[in-house]
Amino acid sequence: MKEVKIKEFRDGIFSLNTRRFGKVAELMIQKLYNFINPMNNAYDLLSSDNKRIEVKFSTVLKKCKSTISEDNLINQVISSNVDNRMLTFDMGKRIAFDCNIQQVKPKEFDILYYGCFFEDKIMICKIESSEISKDDKIFYSDFQHRGNVGEGQFHINNTTLNNHLEKYLVKWLTYEELFDLFN
Repeated sequence: MKEVKIKEFRDGIFSLNTRRFGKVAELMIQKLYNFINPMNNAYDLLSSDNKRIEVKFSTVLKKCKSTISEDNLINQVISSNVDNRMLTFDMGKRIAFDCNIQQVKPKEFDILYYGCFFEDKIMICKIESSEISKDDKIFYSDFQHRGNVGEGQFHINNTTLNNHLEKYLVKWLTYEELFDLFN
């Protein structure tokens, strides 16, 4: 019975819209590390030693093989179902995926907790804002939208995954552990 509930819980996470998904990730990090809510909205959380914490996560989904056109619209929409696109961690080593960690504003926080929700487990990474630059190994780009100064993005994909695992991984979490954290 609990196994079914965990699967429904995981599938629900993958179905959430961006803001609601982000809130799940934020609450997960807050609860895991006993952070508190900040006094303003410039960053997500605050540590006991007053470090400003930002939280950015993405779900891992198979890359779509083609763009939507008039000829393939129906098939593309049907195949975009999350159930057809979720990847386990092991599959992510072999099948193309791209997680975009975006709206990263390093001057607004001290520590970034980021990672990926795979089908079978959650990868939690941590990097100091001072380590984020255009020359680093996470391939941060300080250009995301025209006119946005101080905001950028980086991608976690088949090419960059090992770097994140080797240098920034702090914890793996199962969906059962996440469920139990809030149950």
